[in-house]
Amino acid sequence: MSSVDAFKLDGRVAYVSGGGGAIGSAIASHLAGAGAKIVIGELDAARAEAAAEKIRAAGGDAVAFATDATNEAAAEEVVAKAIERFGHLDILVNAVGGGAGKVVFEAQEYPRDAWDWILELNLRSTLVVTQAVVRQMIKAGQGGRIVNISSVRAQLGINTGYSAYVAAKGAVSSLTRQWATEWAKHDINVNAIAPTFVDTPQVAMLLGDPAFKASVVSRIPLGRVGETGDLVGAVLFFASGASAFVTGQILTIDGGLTATQ
Repeated sequence: MSSVDAFKLDGRVAYVSGGGGAIGSAIASHLAGAGAKIVIGELDAARAEAAAEKIRAAGGDAVAFATDATNEAAAEEVVAKAIERFGHLDILVNAVGGGAGKVVFEAQEYPRDAWDWILELNLRSTLVVTQAVVRQMIKAGQGGRIVNISSVRAQLGINTGYSAYVAAKGAVSSLTRQWATEWAKHDINVNAIAPTFVDTPQVAMLLGDPAFKASVVSRIPLGRVGETGDLVGAVLFFASGASAFVTGQILTIDGGLTATQ
């Protein structure tokens, strides 16, 4: 197999949970371009279908499901429908998350409802969907790839009211290592990417503040925030045969930010 062939996903089926969002849809399109059939799971039905239609318009094969990633029954239903449609699941990308910029509170005042919402969105969504998918992977006995999305905020604090977000992403990184250890015997590789700020609608409010954006960019050696396209290559690596001997790793995608800390 050539080095390029190692990145091909022909015959693979990838479930992108949160595949209708800015990051999730970019990842889904990239995986489809590498040859994978795509399952889009997204809370918003219209966004899910739009992401799937974009893939189909480019010649790929994709199906969309409106689903709540924090609900066990809904997660099981999507897995069952994906198996019915494609016969198997090989890859899961957990791209549900974010929300930190919408609930910014000083640590000593962080309210319970905001805390619970951020942990549901970023941690429970990853747990629930992964459990449903991995049960099927273990049953099938063909191994698999899990790719989580953590954050540099799992490693670094920030002088903004992100207590719940850093807790949730820290847990995602820890779970990535734990799952990799537990599921290695099933030939299931579990890895994560950890981006810094990525320019998406979710963080538009924060990055729309010139002083805040300048402060962020000033700490990034490459001199800019991330774009969705900066993440897709790393996800493809973890989803493909190129990373066959890589598991339990968190790849930081931050323009050099953590190298300066």
